[in-house]
Amino acid sequence: MSTTGADQTTATRQVPLLDLQAQYRPLRDALIAAVTQVCDSQRFILGPEVEGMERDLAAYLGVAHAVGVSSGTDALLLAMMALGIGPGDEVITSTYSFFATAGCVARLGAKPVLVDIDPITYNIDPEAAAAAVTSRTRAIIPVHLYGQSADLEPLLDTAARAGVPLIEDAAQAIGAAYKGRMVGGFGRTGCFSFFPSKNLGAFGDGGLVTTNDEALAGSLRRMRVHGADRQYYHQVIGGNFRLDALQAAVIRVKLPHLPGWTEARRRNAARYDDLIAEAGLTDVVTVPVAAPDRYHIFNQYVIRVPRRDAVKAHLESRRVGCAIYYPVPFHEQACFAYLGYRPGQFPHAERAARETLALPVYGELTADEQRYVVSAIGEALGRTA
Repeated sequence: MSTTGADQTTATRQVPLLDLQAQYRPLRDALIAAVTQVCDSQRFILGPEVEGMERDLAAYLGVAHAVGVSSGTDALLLAMMALGIGPGDEVITSTYSFFATAGCVARLGAKPVLVDIDPITYNIDPEAAAAAVTSRTRAIIPVHLYGQSADLEPLLDTAARAGVPLIEDAAQAIGAAYKGRMVGGFGRTGCFSFFPSKNLGAFGDGGLVTTNDEALAGSLRRMRVHGADRQYYHQVIGGNFRLDALQAAVIRVKLPHLPGWTEARRRNAARYDDLIAEAGLTDVVTVPVAAPDRYHIFNQYVIRVPRRDAVKAHLESRRVGCAIYYPVPFHEQACFAYLGYRPGQFPHAERAARETLALPVYGELTADEQRYVVSAIGEALGRTA
């Protein structure tokens, strides 16, 4: 649990990377009631609670169909399965993301074709994606990293010219927008995660696939239950990607609060920008940049700093939660050595892996706690007053 108060000492103070208790406490009664209702119904897998959540999220995201699934990873896997991606196919994606993005491609026997990132937003470089298209390309997966949309317009143009679907990895970006529209409805599918640390988190794993294609929505629903339209009659081979009703109930309680939580994160991000400037750290600390045509939801507030690992160690010694997202790009992962990429091939991603550090930004974070975080960064960089 986070602590506040001007009288606290450095020795006793703690600012966690994420404080789920602070979000939970005001909603406890509603959440317990929702979970109890599911328990009383004894309908735990799919069913009316999941259907209600799907309707709620489709309306919120402005899409025709939302399909609840077992995790964000399974959302990606199911989307690719429903689109027929398999052995011999190539899927273009960023080398800098959470492992599931490329891991799901490889699980289907397809080849992840990796490209570098935009050094400002950390999202996939649209020009690099366009240059990577071949006759074997079957999909493009941009990741809306840290809560900011990728530059979708040129990516959609590339996908259209190649005649392949765009699959949005929006696991970190529920509520993020591009040119006034929420992500998840631009591509053939959008893939979301309800992992507890996400801006809209469940009480365990959960995910969502969105689409505006009715036929594809039918395939997604069929394939999440082993490819069956009715029990024991299987039209295709799918998987067990079903969502628990308990998780759906939690999401339904939390969803009305998401816009407020998002605005609180955005306020905290803006405050960090100001505090870092006031501390005279802008020559050594690079703050996140939100592109002018995008609405950033700040799943993470990620800075760049020199001597990142030493800064991280100092923050941890001051009991400030921080994390590296991500220390090893895909092309340097041992499991992807067979792809044949070389160190130095994607310099922007490699530099980000060396320099980036995520700070606490959750909505309940206080201004006093943020000042403490920035003061600790200044100490780490030798910039104390």
